[in-house]
This record gives sequence, structure tokens and C-alpha cells, in this order.
Amino acid sequence: MDEDLRSVTLAAGPLLLRPWCREDVPALVEAFQDRSLRSMPLAAVTDEADAERWLREQAEGRESGSRISFAVADADCGGGPVGHVVLKYPSPGSGSAEVGYWTVARARGRGVAPRALEALTGWAFTAFAADGLRRLELIHQEDNEASCRVALKAGYAFAEILPARPPWPLDGHLHVREAA
Repeated sequence: MDEDLRSVTLAAGPLLLRPWCREDVPALVEAFQDRSLRSMPLAAVTDEADAERWLREQAEGRESGSRISFAVADADCGGGPVGHVVLKYPSPGSGSAEVGYWTVARARGRGVAPRALEALTGWAFTAFAADGLRRLELIHQEDNEASCRVALKAGYAFAEILPARPPWPLDGHLHVREAA
């Protein structure tokens, strides 16, 4: 991996995937007011202090290379963050990693999540090819039909049903995408 993970940005049409920054605190607090996000097994962000903690965790993940997250900014929505995508990369040579994402309510149904996920996927397979990354996995709760549609639109094939286990209270779906 030759590029500095702290500054990687990606473009996907009107979307810019960029590192989260201190100026995103108000948007992050607002995003987590959405009941859909609060129902997911995510770290709770209820105020500015929580948002700053969450941002520090994202920066630490980028620094270590274990969790490379991006704010998804949308030029069609004023340029502010409307979502989040993340590559959870356990270690070089493991061959696989996990991806995740979320979008704010006003960005849903507009193709933001699949475009952002596709940009992350292409970058990950290229950036970590020399480290042996060949497989990306996406997991969502089985009752999350919207996430299932996003996974399929972004080329992640349904692989299997996963039994419920913390932090997931319901069975889940595993979707997989292999490097070309």
C-alpha cells in the first residue's frame, strides 16, 4: 500500500468520498438522530462529544489501516456528508475484508449508497491487491431489505444467511464480492 490512508479521497459522479473532519460534527450529530441509524448496531452519537469521539475512532482506524472510513459528500445535496462507507481491513495477507455503509434519510433512494460502495470496492481491490485482498464481505440484518438491494446493485452477491449473534439481534445476510 503506497498511498497515505489518512488523505485518500475517491470520486463517484457527484459524490466525493473523503476523510471525516471536525467540520462534520453537526452533520454527524444530525445523521444519528435518524431512527434507522439508531436501530443499527453502531456506536451511538447523541451530541458533539460523541461525534468527536466517533471522528477520533475513524482517524485512528485510518492511521492504523484497520478501518478506512469515508464521509460521503454529495454535490447535489449542498456538498455536505450524506453518508458513510468503511473498509474494515483486518491485516495484510488475510485475503478478505468487510465493508459497511449508511446514508442519511434525505439521500436514500437516490443511488448514493450503491455508488459510494462501488467506489470504495474498486479502490480497495486496487489499493490492497499487492496485500492479497481478493474478497469483500457485506453483512446486514435480514429484515433490512434496502441494504440487500444496495448490496446487489453494487455487485455483492448473496452468499448465505448468518445466525443472529451480538451485536446483531436477528439473522443476517452475507453478501460477497470477489476481485476481478
